[in-house]
Amino acid sequence: MTTSTTESAEAMLSRARIISEALPYMQRYDDKTIVVKYGGHAMGDPDLARAFARDIVLLKQSGMKPIVVHGGGPQIGSMLDKLGIKSEFKNGLRVTDRATMEIVEMVLAGSINKQIVSAINAEGGRAIGLCGKDGNLVTVEKATRTMRDPDSEMEKVIDLGFVGEPKVVNPAVLDMVAKEDLIPVVAPVAPGVDGETYNVNADTFAGAIAGALHAARLLFLTDVPGVLDRDGHLLKQLTRAEAQALIADGTISGGMIPKVETCFDALKRGVDAAVIVNGKTAHAVLLEIFTETGAGTLIRR
Repeated sequence: MTTSTTESAEAMLSRARIISEALPYMQRYDDKTIVVKYGGHAMGDPDLARAFARDIVLLKQSGMKPIVVHGGGPQIGSMLDKLGIKSEFKNGLRVTDRATMEIVEMVLAGSINKQIVSAINAEGGRAIGLCGKDGNLVTVEKATRTMRDPDSEMEKVIDLGFVGEPKVVNPAVLDMVAKEDLIPVVAPVAPGVDGETYNVNADTFAGAIAGALHAARLLFLTDVPGVLDRDGHLLKQLTRAEAQALIADGTISGGMIPKVETCFDALKRGVDAAVIVNGKTAHAVLLEIFTETGAGTLIRR
């Protein structure tokens, strides 16, 4: 594995320490699938991006089967702004018309995907870029949402345009890639049952893939440390029941709710455990997989 000359001595020592502590954990995850959702905000720093690529390569070299699913919301927003296309959000999801969908596909399955592939390859890995369209890896159905009309107090259906939700995952595609000793990097763009192309929430997309492969771990790299208690302290582990209680009493709120609910869905699909971790922490993936304390909030059944 090659090491970038821009990696600081401090970072190299930190990584070496993690690796030395990792030996007892390597057997635990030998030949196991680890799905990592790499968030649009977490991928913004070039040094962290290189560190992330090194970590993914190390997982592969340690006998695991890493799969990267990436987002790109900020990058999509920036490109739409440059082109003068206004974005509309409803219930936290981008309303995606046909013109927006073309940009989404170009950014996600094009520039971002290939940047991550190139970064992993530069660190000694063998990555391949995919999206849900490749080999019909993921087929989706049009997403539907409802919201309460403030005037009539009636529930009404929101049309989100070309936004989809995973319906069928074809694990054979990723199995074939794994047999060739490649690291899949997957963009959340997929065909619908109606033949159209759809934008899919990257968290949901990653959860569906992890569930279909019965992954040992599903890591959500985001820009927060994990799930916090009422005093702002990190909760290291939660059962599904405990997390549901924290949602009910308002401790878990806002944008953290859909992330935690995606963890619930992944557990229900067959994932051993899901983790919400701060992707802006150097070597967050290694810290989570290779240390006893982990790096974020682990949610298990």
